[in-house]
Amino acid sequence: MPEPTNSSPAPLKIDLRRVDINPDFWYPLAWSKDLKRGKTIGRRFGRFPIALVRPEEGSVFALEDRCAHRQVPLSLGKVSGEAVQCCYHGWAYGRSGRCIDVPYLGKGKLPNGVKTYPCREAGGMIFIFPGDAEKAESVPLPPLAQVDNPAFKTRRFSPVVKCHYTFMHENLMDMNHQFLHRRQMGQIRARFLGQDAGENFIEARYSFARTGNQQPLAERLIFGKHHDDPNREQPVEEVVSIRTTYPYQSLKIHDKDGDLIMELFSVYVPNMADGMSTQCFGLLSVLRPKTPFLIDMIWPALGIFTHRIFEEDREIMELEQNAWRELGGDHNVEVFPIVRKLRDLLAQNGVAPGTDTTAQTEVSREQPADPVVV
Repeated sequence: MPEPTNSSPAPLKIDLRRVDINPDFWYPLAWSKDLKRGKTIGRRFGRFPIALVRPEEGSVFALEDRCAHRQVPLSLGKVSGEAVQCCYHGWAYGRSGRCIDVPYLGKGKLPNGVKTYPCREAGGMIFIFPGDAEKAESVPLPPLAQVDNPAFKTRRFSPVVKCHYTFMHENLMDMNHQFLHRRQMGQIRARFLGQDAGENFIEARYSFARTGNQQPLAERLIFGKHHDDPNREQPVEEVVSIRTTYPYQSLKIHDKDGDLIMELFSVYVPNMADGMSTQCFGLLSVLRPKTPFLIDMIWPALGIFTHRIFEEDREIMELEQNAWRELGGDHNVEVFPIVRKLRDLLAQNGVAPGTDTTAQTEVSREQPADPVVV
């Protein structure tokens, strides 16, 4: 029989793929252009269904996407004035979430309403604050690339990837995976230049050395031709900075003179109850060349190029997620120090398994009434 030991057992490792995203931030759920006046659409933040409503007048508002009566999605309802009516019995809810009309009850005592979420529009996106609503005013929206800068042209994209949001952060932060993109990017090698870190962020900086002659057309048109000279170390043509400032992620490319030539903003929003699917929202801003209209000519080529790169990333991240599912947990062996630090950042700022994240605004009869639907 083994002798007893005084050493304590090692603490259990938290599986990062079971850490929920922190709801106390602003998250986009839709593009502004997708929600017309007098319409509503349904979206999800994790396990919470949310109806986005754009009345005929006034700003967008966000409600729990379940009628208090029979739990039918309000996103299937009719916008009437500054309220939305459930498609089933016509119960109406204003932007405060209060039930303001039940057609067959009259204007007497009405039932309780539904949960509501702080809502804003910026950068062509509709954001909600799914956490503690009292924090919404003190939490800023993230910087949205160069979407409002006329010197840049911005591409918007919003793919769904069937994986946990943390895989997305790891994929972009670790530029050592360029081998995956060898068919699109040619032969290049990432060179790690350094890092910065703080309480809620971590940043990695890279340059790239081309080890083969192939250079994609879109890359050459934007950054210029990179010459491959096997007899000498290649100079740093651009510096790529990738930063996770929880829960957002950005990528910036500066040329050798320090000027910004490209910026990417990304945020990854869980869109299923188990957290194993992610709706991405991205803004890719590219500096307009001095030659007029050149950016418009190369824009389709850049779109095809970035789409192919992302599709390779999507496939590999979904394979990672499938392996997690088949193995019953996170078995990844991470050796790159910057990614190890990133994983710690995501775990520390996220919501540990078993924590209640239902801190959403409840609505009561005592709240000020919305205008009655007519």
